[in-house]
Amino acid sequence: MERKNLTQCKRIVVKVGTSTLTHPTEQLNLLRMENLAREMSDLHNQGKELLLVSSGAIGVGVGRFGLKEPPRTIPMKQAMAAVGQGTLLHMYEKFFAEYGKTVAQVLLTKDDFTERMRYLNGRNALLTLLSLGVIPIINENDTVVIDEIKFGDNDTLSALVAGLVDADLLIILSDIDGLYDDDPRLNPAARRLPEVYEITGEMEDRSRTRGTRLASGGMYTKLVAARMVMAAGIPLVIANGSEKNVLRCILAGECLGTLFVPRENKMQARKQWIAFGSASQGQVYVDEGAEEAIRLRGKSLLPSGVTRVEGDFERGNVVSLISPAGKEFARGITNYAAEEIALIAGKKTSQIERILGSKDYDEIIHRNNLTLYD
Repeated sequence: MERKNLTQCKRIVVKVGTSTLTHPTEQLNLLRMENLAREMSDLHNQGKELLLVSSGAIGVGVGRFGLKEPPRTIPMKQAMAAVGQGTLLHMYEKFFAEYGKTVAQVLLTKDDFTERMRYLNGRNALLTLLSLGVIPIINENDTVVIDEIKFGDNDTLSALVAGLVDADLLIILSDIDGLYDDDPRLNPAARRLPEVYEITGEMEDRSRTRGTRLASGGMYTKLVAARMVMAAGIPLVIANGSEKNVLRCILAGECLGTLFVPRENKMQARKQWIAFGSASQGQVYVDEGAEEAIRLRGKSLLPSGVTRVEGDFERGNVVSLISPAGKEFARGITNYAAEEIALIAGKKTSQIERILGSKDYDEIIHRNNLTLYD
């Protein structure tokens, strides 16, 4: 993909982080919020469909109370989120309304992605809002969730939302100019990478740092998000949210930030859900032959390729496939429960009926219900 192709993107998810929305005093950066609303409104006038994933609720709550230190307990984080979310949405409504735009608040949790029906309902709701010309403003429901108030939540959320609505582009606005070949805070000679075609283990190891004291993620969580959308066929640009006209420049094809180039073949929505939206209920370990057949030849998983099983799951659950090297390389919807797979592991398909008393499927996981991670 070339930068000039970004000019053709119509459905765009924009994620903005706490560090972009607030001053060092932890008060809202109103000028930046207004600029963001103006840019998005102008793009909306051009016929673009826009969704905004916004962090900042906890940070705004902290600023509202003048706390000297970020909250450490879950109840206090939830309380700050409850106060901050209302303030944040009020300001967004005010700024977008100045340009004649209607916004809608959408609060999501992991369950909205892991449960198939809730996933579909969420997708339909967002697509309906877009069809009505509304700009959804999305955040995790930090007031009620526990696991989601943690390192990297909204970077991951933005990637899931991009897959949920079949976005053409994800833009993550942060306080850094993009991905570098070294930590620019420690190495002044570090070079920004204009394009990335593959996320390596070395990149991830270099990027295991936190963001600002009120931000929940650093560059590592953005690489996790990048890996997800690249696999789904969606490009991602990470850029500095303080850059003037940052969205317009990106969508004009200018070399701003870092462009993560996706795979050519876009995943079907169902396979995106299997890979990224669903929660794995267990692990099925396979031998080298089965891994090769699935990876290279697009085959289904047969009992003969299974070495062992872990977890307590039922038919129809999503499970992880683990290679002999101990790495999760795929996920899929299983045709058999954990205890059944344990009995037929390593056996031929012709033996399934004799061992289990019946045989509904030859495959433990059919290739149509399998999604590779790389």
